[in-house]
Amino acid sequence: MYISASSSSSSTLSSILRARPRLFASSPYLSRTFASPSSPPPPVSGYRSLSFSSAVRSLRCSVPRWSHGVDWRSPISLRSQIRAVAPVIEQFQRKIATMASEHPFKAHLTSLPKPGGGEFGKFYSLPSFNDPRIEKLPYSIRILLESAIRNCDNFQVKKEDVEKIIDWENTSPNQVEIPFKPARVLLQDFTGVPAVVDLACMRDAMNKLGSDSNKINPLVPVDLVIDHSVQVDVTRSENAVQANMDLEFQRNKERFAFLKWGSTAFRNMLVVPPGSGIVHQVNLEYLGRVVFNTEGLLYPDSVVGTDSHTTMIDGLGVAGWGVGGIEAESAMLGQPMSMVLPGVVGFKLSGKLHNGVTATDLVLTVTQMLRKHGVVGKFVEFYGEGMGELSLADRATIANMSPEYGATMGFFPVDRVTLQYLKLTGRSDETVEMIEAYLRANKLFVDYNEPQLERVYSSYLQLDLADVEPCISGPKRPHDRVPLKEMKSDWHACLDNKVGFKGFAIPKEEQEKVAKFSFQGQPAELKHGSVVIAAITSCTNTSNPSVMLGAGLVAKKASELGLQVKPWVKTSLAPGSGVVTKYLLQSGLQKYLNQQGFNIVGYGCTTCIGNSGDLDETVAAAITENDVVAAAVLSGNRNFEGRVHPLTRANYLASPPLVVAYALAGTVDIDFNKEPIGTGKDGKSVYFRDIWPTTEEIAEVVQSSVLPSMFKSTYEAITKGNPMWNDLSVPTATLYSWDPNSTYIHEPPYFKNMTLDPPGVHGVKDAYCLLNFGDSITTDHISPAGSIHKDSPAAKFLIERGTDRKDFNSYGSRRGNDEVMARGTFANIRIVNKLLNGEVGPKTVHVPTGEKLSVFDAAMRYKTAGQDTIILAGAEYGSGSSRDWAAKGPMLLGVKAVIAKSFERIHRSNLVGMGIVPLCFKAGEDADTLGLTGHERYTIDLPSNVSDIRPGQDVTVTTDSGKSFTCIARFDTEVELSYFNHGGILPYVIRNLAKQ
Repeated sequence: MYISASSSSSSTLSSILRARPRLFASSPYLSRTFASPSSPPPPVSGYRSLSFSSAVRSLRCSVPRWSHGVDWRSPISLRSQIRAVAPVIEQFQRKIATMASEHPFKAHLTSLPKPGGGEFGKFYSLPSFNDPRIEKLPYSIRILLESAIRNCDNFQVKKEDVEKIIDWENTSPNQVEIPFKPARVLLQDFTGVPAVVDLACMRDAMNKLGSDSNKINPLVPVDLVIDHSVQVDVTRSENAVQANMDLEFQRNKERFAFLKWGSTAFRNMLVVPPGSGIVHQVNLEYLGRVVFNTEGLLYPDSVVGTDSHTTMIDGLGVAGWGVGGIEAESAMLGQPMSMVLPGVVGFKLSGKLHNGVTATDLVLTVTQMLRKHGVVGKFVEFYGEGMGELSLADRATIANMSPEYGATMGFFPVDRVTLQYLKLTGRSDETVEMIEAYLRANKLFVDYNEPQLERVYSSYLQLDLADVEPCISGPKRPHDRVPLKEMKSDWHACLDNKVGFKGFAIPKEEQEKVAKFSFQGQPAELKHGSVVIAAITSCTNTSNPSVMLGAGLVAKKASELGLQVKPWVKTSLAPGSGVVTKYLLQSGLQKYLNQQGFNIVGYGCTTCIGNSGDLDETVAAAITENDVVAAAVLSGNRNFEGRVHPLTRANYLASPPLVVAYALAGTVDIDFNKEPIGTGKDGKSVYFRDIWPTTEEIAEVVQSSVLPSMFKSTYEAITKGNPMWNDLSVPTATLYSWDPNSTYIHEPPYFKNMTLDPPGVHGVKDAYCLLNFGDSITTDHISPAGSIHKDSPAAKFLIERGTDRKDFNSYGSRRGNDEVMARGTFANIRIVNKLLNGEVGPKTVHVPTGEKLSVFDAAMRYKTAGQDTIILAGAEYGSGSSRDWAAKGPMLLGVKAVIAKSFERIHRSNLVGMGIVPLCFKAGEDADTLGLTGHERYTIDLPSNVSDIRPGQDVTVTTDSGKSFTCIARFDTEVELSYFNHGGILPYVIRNLAKQ
């Protein structure tokens, strides 16, 4: 039973704080949760409970000491914070006095002295273990080890977990489970809105269960950057930024107000306003601490984010990766993340990039190599003498693309280049001194001037940077790299090939067809391969000054020679932060980008996530009426079908300078080595070599234009917002008042009729197949982020509620409304469902009647009849963005299981988090080899008791046609089984908090 805060409890805590300041600074001392007498035993041995340490840590971290010495958050009185967690304090204060002495590794808590006297703080020392196995560990595994040691309480994190990590060389091949507590959580608004919706809904659920709703609060720092909402509506205009932001606020005012409410209603949550930059660039340039110093306890920065490209921070030596929104919410609430101890691929770099080769060329090469090697679920750690040739921004570009090569992380340990970047971006000298001293003392720093002890890796790859050549990737997947010199022949092969990842099946006689039309009163024409979108966009490249300034130099040389991008090419430039604008202006190159149509359109992800805006009506008509395979070239990280724009079937990833070059050429059907890009003002042909800058030219302009003062001035003002944001008025209540008529924010049904008792394990009986897929179904296919098609169930829903078509906005912007998102599940217009016998589009067959229906309508018919459904799929099911709605949506449609050849790591975890069974076919088997058509009914035989299920065990699936086959249950950890027993991760968290 809980009692409210009192002055005595406050004074008790105050005296403890005075007596044991270090106790509250170091979370492990307080990690253990002591169950009340009435609490039931943990459901399985993997049970993890909310730690008291996290609750108390929130008191000390509400106004964190950021590594760059700037306090973004408004101070909250200690008394009000004490009141919020007083029930926890009342429950545990009798235990506090003895807990410090219980820490299993207290003997390894070591002082870090300052050179001039005094100390930076204390830290858990890895060298003090004197264990030769630690010396051989990859740096990325050492970070997991430090976290386990620091958080060890023999309850949430056990000594056996620490030993598993120390013995990584032997344990990692065995898929052992370990808990991990990240230092912070990172969100963007597309994934952040549903996360805050879930938190608000969880508070309501706590109330209904008769518990304290204020237990639902982030207990680690949470940073949310609004960057996914801006669309490229206005371009080629000096006023484009303001015009697009005006439209952004018109469409998203309700969402933004909701997020602003969340920043005040929940502790430890910072919201960076729209117009500030892309979340991963802001994280790299400002949010990344590298080392935390929390009231004298030093430990490595680590982060999980609800965007798969959170991995970009790995370039800064900060361990970070993407997780599903559901998993992130659990981490916010103090739950340790359960993960399989990963293998680590050692990637050795040597040599130096040739003149004119960009970091983007390098990353596309690395992506192809690693995808071929097979790194799903693994860490990749880069090392070797070639590291000294890569700038921090180059490293971040490679780390950013980890999801595209399938790794959990692409990690670059901290070295001198990292420290130089921290100083460049405005971190104080004292902070950088502390970071270096700590990392050196704890053997987490690489000094290439010293002899290197050979580390052990699970497998090895090597790349001589001199072997990298200019390239792009496409037309439909990031790892389909094409050397620039082979682009023309590859394009013609794509036109010839049958429809697929590298094919469009255009008959020979139609390949040279020209579609003529009038654009703004002047004659225009399109052919297969004509570029209609050219976008410098995405976190991958906009943080890298060398490629951004390289794009400016291409524009300058082209302008001076008299080349001009055709006016019907939709050009755009979306910097990742205000710093980019400053150095483009400082260099004098922005005016040349403007001359070529690359005016700044906003600060956000834009085209890379499908926010490319509409094409001009005449261009769109020319494409559709003539069935033109139009092209988009963008400096993004994803080019899956239907993602960039519905009308661009060919989408190529390229460096920013190449984006400008292809925009000038107007087509991807060109051999840059042999064919001219255009005719100059002197009437002579202009070739690619005439406009391409040298490595030295780029380095010179980077050196003179990218200045530390730019970073300082940009980030000093980042949370001041803008007038539109500052004028948003929000309620002060800690419970959200849901508007039933809202089409943006809606109370989801996840916790309706929820009780304190878990529902238990559920098998699947006589389920119909809702969809039958092949390989590489991405989260964009399952839950698209882009435009809402005018004939879709989601469009019908919005129109019925009075929403004009022009105000549909995108699926990504409406992720706070489950009714829209359920209707948008499997709504990608390019989806291929085998039940439709080759027809492309978001429909399926209702098996009992044989009717062809939208996926949503078919699913609702099954649900109304009380019939379960399953999904059949091929390899890499759920690849792409870490999109929680790709699991939430199927759950709301009534899907009970997915049977696939293989799953993308985050998506499989998300399915479990929503109570959906992930099953894998046995090796060598799939739906086709087993003769499954999708017209059968499926029964999945699961034990009725969760304690009888083991991670990875065999499960029998039978059909009404008499077939029987064995699958592997992809519950990868015991904790996941516990989540499944509760019907999902969030019900699990609610029940455990309610019982405390």
